[in-house]
Amino acid sequence: MNRAPELLSLRSDVEPLRDTVDSSAGAELLTVRDAARMLNVTVSWVYEHTRGDADDRLPFVKLGKYIRFDHRDLRAYVDAKRPAARAGGRRR
Repeated sequence: MNRAPELLSLRSDVEPLRDTVDSSAGAELLTVRDAARMLNVTVSWVYEHTRGDADDRLPFVKLGKYIRFDHRDLRAYVDAKRPAARAGGRRR
């Protein structure tokens, strides 16, 4: 009785790629949809906040016709909003 070869073999002598790559150099950029998911807002909200006339622009990178976001920049954007929300007090 022949056994099928094991398709996935876990080797202890090989480190996963994500552990060997510098995360700052190979950071994955997010699409508009990914950014909307991360911020829990609509895609149209993200587009509105990347326009030049937006009061509170999201940090983004323009690659040709494509808009991309670094998740660390978006996290910093959210973190910067936290003190402002706390200082504003509660709305009734």
